[in-house]
Amino acid sequence: MAQSLEIRVHGRGGQGGVTCAKILAAAYARLGRHAQTFGDYAGERSGAPVRAYTRVSDQPITNRNKVYDPEHLLVLDDSLLGEDTLDGLVPGGTLLLNTAAPLDSLGERYDRCRLATVDATEIARRHKIGTRSVVIVNTTIAGAYARLFGIALRTLEETYEELGLASNFPAAREAYESVVERPPRLAPAPRPDGKVPLFNTVFVEPLTAHLESPPTGLRTGSWSTQRPVYAEKLAPCNAWCPAGNDVVGFLQTLRREGEAAAAAVLGRSTPLAGVCGRVCPAPCMEGCNRREYDGSVHIRGLERWISDHTPVAVRTVVRQVAPFRVAIVGGGPAGIAAAYELAKAGHAATIFEGEKELGGVLRTGIPAYRLAREVVDREIGDVLSLGVEARCGEFLDPARLEALAAEFDAVVLATGLQRLTGLRVPGAELAGIEQGIRFLHRVNLEGGVRMDGHVVVLGGGNTAMDCARSALRAGADRVTIAYRRTRLEMPAIREEVEEAEHEGVRLLMQRQPIAFHGEGRVREIVLAEVTMGEPDESGRRRPVVTDATSRFECDHVLLALGQGAQLGILPDGWELRGERVHRGGTPLAVFAAGDLATGDGTVTHAVGNGRRVAGLVLQALGEDVEPFARPDRRHAVPITNLRLDHFPRAAPAQETCEPAADRRTRFAEVNHGLPDGSEADRCFSCGHCTRCDTCLVYCPEGIIRRRTADSGYEIDYTYCKGCGLCVEECPREAMTMTTL
Repeated sequence: MAQSLEIRVHGRGGQGGVTCAKILAAAYARLGRHAQTFGDYAGERSGAPVRAYTRVSDQPITNRNKVYDPEHLLVLDDSLLGEDTLDGLVPGGTLLLNTAAPLDSLGERYDRCRLATVDATEIARRHKIGTRSVVIVNTTIAGAYARLFGIALRTLEETYEELGLASNFPAAREAYESVVERPPRLAPAPRPDGKVPLFNTVFVEPLTAHLESPPTGLRTGSWSTQRPVYAEKLAPCNAWCPAGNDVVGFLQTLRREGEAAAAAVLGRSTPLAGVCGRVCPAPCMEGCNRREYDGSVHIRGLERWISDHTPVAVRTVVRQVAPFRVAIVGGGPAGIAAAYELAKAGHAATIFEGEKELGGVLRTGIPAYRLAREVVDREIGDVLSLGVEARCGEFLDPARLEALAAEFDAVVLATGLQRLTGLRVPGAELAGIEQGIRFLHRVNLEGGVRMDGHVVVLGGGNTAMDCARSALRAGADRVTIAYRRTRLEMPAIREEVEEAEHEGVRLLMQRQPIAFHGEGRVREIVLAEVTMGEPDESGRRRPVVTDATSRFECDHVLLALGQGAQLGILPDGWELRGERVHRGGTPLAVFAAGDLATGDGTVTHAVGNGRRVAGLVLQALGEDVEPFARPDRRHAVPITNLRLDHFPRAAPAQETCEPAADRRTRFAEVNHGLPDGSEADRCFSCGHCTRCDTCLVYCPEGIIRRRTADSGYEIDYTYCKGCGLCVEECPREAMTMTTL
């Protein structure tokens, strides 16, 4: 059988033509092929002409046009044998006709096709299908079709049983046995467009080729009370991104124009796309509408893929005649993002960093196997190339901060969360119990750190995962993570938890430490079992410690219990209120950015807030700017507003990763990212027009047309009656109706 075929059925209302088309589609589907079927009812009354269409293919069917050039033509009533019925039958096509006339009596008119006849009306009448006045021939003629095209009777019988038509199968079997046929007698003649018609016909272009239609003379636009307009709406991925990336924008740009153009879109909001493409928890993927359909688009992986192939940071800046001078205290992601925004606007940014290099947590807290240092170097270097100055190796005190506030036009504090959470339980002072952040600092900056025996990590966030996996790489025999809540409530990135388990880390849920034992050094930890109570202020269920306890031998304990803001850097009388510092009730030109202001705790949140605070600085200094603010998620396009039937299902692309047995022995980057950028093709583009022509195709008046090949559409409101069909059919809710 050919790879695909098209079938058209002609009948009259009451004969069951649409059901006949469905029977054929169901039979082919049972044979493992893709099938599509629908009807075209015309007058929708008994005796009125009815058309139905079936497509069959070895591949998913995306063509939504009617069938203009069928390979198979079924005519359920021989009184319909006019030119309109016979239009478009392809060379060598088959005409199956329900008629009582002998095959040889049909004359030369049908000599250019394979002709088959069966008296389906008489067979159906004998089997009492329908009434004496209206005989239903659909199930009968389907039996004749099965004989002509090699569909086994058993397959047809199973199809009838599935459709609830089993009582009609004897008539189908009789038609199967009684159909007669003859091959074409004459070769068809070609027509100007290269196709070969069998009958007189006018060539009809595919529906999608109709870019415009001449309007009628009647200006029907005056009838409308509402009109359709194109509107860019909030996509959930954009709403969920803490950095404020235009996710739909860079994905669709990647599809249309390639990675360089997509990088330019990313560069409007972030200089750290390669970093975030590796360590972001990807809330955009959590919000992705495709998540509920067949799996989220791998947005984080695409951000990484783009940044790994072309620079993301902008290359040109708008130089100011008298630029503002802004001091940024802290060279982590928030400070870098703030400096980037200020530099893009043409102002002078100087970063003060206590460590030897910029990066903050990117260097001190995130292990190299998750975030390759060359990526950090590359992206920070791109920011410095814009004219940002870095002064490293200086930790500031309150007096130095006060001096900076006098020297610069503004100061941004981006010092992160310096206060570490400890434990107040017996034995907490024993040697071998260490803050996980300090352990990671030693691993990442000093190298050569060794561990042995059993390491217990307390906590459930990304720091806990980094500590556990780093301890394995530092030589620990085994590592256990103890967390006081359930796995579902762990704040760590899901993939990090899974990779830790694959590497051999054991997870012990709903356990809380209540004591440590050892002679000068920790040798045992006592964990109490925890039950989950009512939700607390974070929305997670509150852990309730029980009297049930267990003891575990251990050689090291790493604390990853959270961090808080350390405000000791502020001079006396200075007070942080939200994102701005006040003195005696008066706001100063001193601002807080990143975790110091929000406590969100992720690199991506820090980038977004650093970007926002740069805008607040410029606004306070008199610039006419609108600081970045995250959009309201409640306004994002929900999946229920999409036309999912327009989108074929496709599994998400997966990143390649080193085998667990290999990666646990070294600190080299273990995740190699996506193989290419084709994952962008899965984006629904929620709320954003992709110029798919659906509105143009479905407009019943033909008054929607493209402006140019690469721009949007225009609607001739002179003739638009405001029916709303274009809005209803838009697959991605990029249109809306407005009241006049």
